[in-house]
Amino acid sequence: MIHLHLDISVDPAKEQEMVKYFETVFRPAAQTFEGYIDVRMLKLRAALMGTAPAGINYRFALAYKSEELRQKWITSDVHTTVWGGMEKTFSSTDYDILLFDVI
Repeated sequence: MIHLHLDISVDPAKEQEMVKYFETVFRPAAQTFEGYIDVRMLKLRAALMGTAPAGINYRFALAYKSEELRQKWITSDVHTTVWGGMEKTFSSTDYDILLFDVI
């Protein structure tokens, strides 16, 4: 299994729009793809130790059965469309993408 994490900055004025779009469009689309396990949008509450990455207020976390199956999802026309809808609510599209193997 793999986990993908993106630290993102959602425009505060578009936060409710992002949450609604994530719940009603993005997640339902992702759930239809083979290998999908889970996708979450985590809102940063606090950095309890150390410092949070500058400017981020959300972490996008996606779990898939394998990187090969995730690649099928991200190269699909559906993903291109629904991710574009998510990015419209971001303050910046300059974000880090971290891919983890689940042990």
